[in-house]
Amino acid sequence: MKITYKTYFNNRLKQVNFHGTTTYPLYVQVTFARKTHFFKSYYFELFAKERYSLKIPGTSIAEGPGILQVISLETAVIKFIAEKHPDDFSLDLFKKEYDYYSKDLCDEMENGFIDYLYTFFYDEGQPALAETIKTGSKHAVAYDLVRDLKGVLNKIIADKLIANSFYYAPPYLPIYGFMKEAKRWPLLCLTRKEWELAETKKAFELYVKSHYPEVDAEKVIKQIDHYRPKAE
Repeated sequence: MKITYKTYFNNRLKQVNFHGTTTYPLYVQVTFARKTHFFKSYYFELFAKERYSLKIPGTSIAEGPGILQVISLETAVIKFIAEKHPDDFSLDLFKKEYDYYSKDLCDEMENGFIDYLYTFFYDEGQPALAETIKTGSKHAVAYDLVRDLKGVLNKIIADKLIANSFYYAPPYLPIYGFMKEAKRWPLLCLTRKEWELAETKKAFELYVKSHYPEVDAEKVIKQIDHYRPKAE
């Protein structure tokens, strides 16, 4: 049976701001065996987040991912799942695999890593900094925040922050750093679909051994394989 799909703007909902463009939310429609599923575009919601904007200092102008780039990501994951199941495709199976393979690992680990930073600075006797990080995390990427902190913190504290993260936080720093070396702005994400490629894991292993030589790369890979974010 033929699988058909499309992305569309849901004009039954309120318009939203997408990095300076007012638009209706993007949705996905998939049809198979005379049944149709409609659902929100994961990538539209992901890249609509404020931390994906690049603001021009001194102005109200912000640049970010474009709608066509979001649609290209949706199309790629839909095709991937359809081609993966030529003989056993169903809409229920599709939605389950869409929810898994489309997810950005960096985004999934972001909140858990922010929670780690919050606890770390409270434990270090800097509650005001902890609260500031918690409040401002919606507007900045945690990886960039750590980069800036390393420039102002005592080296002992900065090294402790990074070392402890491998025990008390999701493996966010290595996965984001790896992604940032491989991708170009504005589509800074690493999906489960990409992660499960053998060549991706091999490249990641080399990245960890180069940037975090004291860390067991294979153990980090297993952590990522089994990582699931806590329910909100």
